[in-house]
Amino acid sequence: MLLVGSSEYPVPVWRAGGMKCLTAVLAAMLLLAQAEASHALIRITNDRGGQIGRYVDRYEKLRASGQAVVIDGLCASACTIVLGTIPNHKICVTPNAELGFHAAWDFGKRGRVIPNPEATRELLSMYPSQVRRWIASRGGLSARTIFLRGRQLVAMYRACYEGTQAATTRRIEGSVLNNPARRERPARAAFRTTGAS
Repeated sequence: MLLVGSSEYPVPVWRAGGMKCLTAVLAAMLLLAQAEASHALIRITNDRGGQIGRYVDRYEKLRASGQAVVIDGLCASACTIVLGTIPNHKICVTPNAELGFHAAWDFGKRGRVIPNPEATRELLSMYPSQVRRWIASRGGLSARTIFLRGRQLVAMYRACYEGTQAATTRRIEGSVLNNPARRERPARAAFRTTGAS
């Protein structure tokens, strides 16, 4: 047992206010662990998109976690939903960041890709106004992919600084559709399962 006091009359720590000290130390450790988790980063590097619903769900969970997002490479198709789901101050972009936008689509008969205007309107409505204006200035969302990068992107989202390091960085690379074992066909005309890529 840890004792404090004079050598003649040692007092157990828990009696000498040590319990309060121990409680304070434990509380500080918990606060630090919580602060570390809230400063964790998610790094997007090569995400070509997938089903809109999966990305909406993924980014809603990410927003609730309070984690920040670093876009450090390609973020295309449904991946770009991150812009409308995560608060602007929680997103930063590196010089490698490149956002690819196009209209939503569904699978038709025999696996043919057909445009889905309703899902495209819904997708467009998710983006912040400055992104919607940029898309409109390029003719809107269509089958053709348009890319936002460089100065135009940094004008909308803050640049990440190399010196900024997070306690934890988890990389999101690729989409669930890149894994053939997890591949699913989207249902027709259902927004949560509509493909954007």
